Formats: sequence, C-alpha cells, structure tokens
Amino acid sequence: MKPAAQRLRRKVYQMLGGEGRHTPLVKAVDWSLMTLIVVNCVFSMLETVDSLSVMHGHIFHDFDVISVGIFSIEYVLRLWTCVEMEKYGHHPVWGRLRYLVTPLALVDLLAVLPFYLGFFVQLDLRELRVLRLLRVFKLSRYSSALSIMNSVIRSESRGIGTILFVFLVILVSVSSLMYLFEHPAQPQVFADVPSALWWGVVTMTTLGYGDMVPITPLGRILGGFTAVIGIAMIALPAGILASGFTEQIRLRREDYEVNVNSLLKSGKITPAMRRQLEQARIALGLTHDEAAHIIDHARQGKSLTCPHCGKAMVPEREEEI
Repeated sequence: MKPAAQRLRRKVYQMLGGEGRHTPLVKAVDWSLMTLIVVNCVFSMLETVDSLSVMHGHIFHDFDVISVGIFSIEYVLRLWTCVEMEKYGHHPVWGRLRYLVTPLALVDLLAVLPFYLGFFVQLDLRELRVLRLLRVFKLSRYSSALSIMNSVIRSESRGIGTILFVFLVILVSVSSLMYLFEHPAQPQVFADVPSALWWGVVTMTTLGYGDMVPITPLGRILGGFTAVIGIAMIALPAGILASGFTEQIRLRREDYEVNVNSLLKSGKITPAMRRQLEQARIALGLTHDEAAHIIDHARQGKSLTCPHCGKAMVPEREEEI
C-alpha cells in the first residue's frame, strides 16, 4: 500500500476512536453514531404501531435507508482500518478475517443484515423489521459499563458455568419428580416431562405464572422445596457477579495507577502525559473523579485504598515522585 493510503487509513482509524476518544472530531463521530443508534431503536419500536406505520411508513423507510447507508459505511471503514490494531497482525487478509468474527464486528453486521436480506430472500420480511432493534448492541462499542460487564463475565465464566450446570441438574430432577406426582391427578396439565420442565423453570425463577399448579400433597411439598432452592440458585450468580465487578474495578484502578506512576517520574504532568492518561482512563472505564483521585495520591506518594473492597492498592514504584 502506498504511504499516502496508509496515512489516510491511519487517520480514519483514529477518527473511529481507534486510539482513544479525546479529540473533538472523534467525540463528534462517536456522539453522532450513538444518537443515530438510539433514534433507530426508537423508530423501529414506533414502526410496529400499525397506525403510525400506515401514516408515516415512508418516513420510517427513508430514515432506515439512510441509517443502513451510514452503518454500512462505518462497517466497511472499520473493516478497512482494523489492521492498524496490533492484535490483528497487520495482515491485509488474515487480520481482517480475524476481525470479522469478533463480537463487535458481528454486532455491526447484524445491524445492517436484515435490510440487505430483502434483496436476496424472496419472502415477506416485514416481520424481520424488529431485528433492527439489534442495533442497540452497537452502543456496546461506546459503553465502558458494557466493557466491564464483558470482562466480568469472562473472568467469572467458570463459576457461572458451574452454577448453571447445578441449576440444570436440579431442574431436571424436580421436574421429573413433579411429573410422577402430578401426572395421575392432572394428566392434561402435567402431560409429560417437558411440560413439567416449564413448571420447574417458572418455579425456580420465582415467577409463578399460575398456569401449572400442583394439587397433590407430595407435589405441593416438592413445589415449596423447589421454590426455596430456586431462590438460592438465583442468589449465587448475583453474588459472583457482584464480587466480579468489585474485582474488575479494583484491577482497573490498579492498572491506571501503574500508568500514572510510570508517567509521573518527573513529578509533573505535561500535556502529552495528560493525553496518554486520558486514553488510559477511557480504555479502563474510569470516571474523571476516580482518575483525579488516583493522580493526587500518586503525586503525594501515598497508597490508594479501593472504596469497594477496602484493600490497599500499592503498585511497585520505580522511584518516588
């Protein structure tokens, strides 16, 4: 690729937020795309109202065409510039293929795919218009909260998987027993084990729709036992996720403090340092107050205490500030 084309690709990559969102142009692009995503989701919901669809159908259609055009251009640009990232290896083919299967790239594709399906599939795709609500997931690209959520789920996947497995075993066991207890008395309600599985899910999640109710003594005892077990099974993943969020926030604060300590060797912050720290703050999903708190403690040479877990955050310093 020619140097001019490489420079252009680099600029586009930076414009799309590839190196932090701190310049006015990058912020303008981000806010414009976020606004477009939100308006798209609102319009997609309003279009399902028959009266509005009949009266303003052409407006919804025109706006959708414009939005798909913008999202398609964004998708192509991100695919073109993804090789600027080190993790995709700079290879023009394999790097882009690796990017195509990433969650964010798949979300970008699903945001425009329903529109293009109408050109290739000879079916009535009007009902597929609700799939345009998938565009809301594009906001995950701009949300630090969703980034933290993804990190928590990845780090706690083993514990969550174990709980889901235990939940499944208990669900199958109690549903099978309920079928044995209630089928003779209610053959139409508890007709088979799959039907009893629906009862088990509703009971263990404490929803209680009331469409399937045990009437035998053993069935009622089992139903009460299942409800109590369900409360415990729901509380366990909530506790794991809560501790995972606390740990993830602690790690991100520590990472930011390490960045601060590595930059503040001279004891002062230059404009270039501030830009680097701002990029690190955004990448780690910290607020301005949290970042300022860490910088103040680093300047004073004090250790930082996490407000969530109370543990001291004392990364090794190469030299005192």
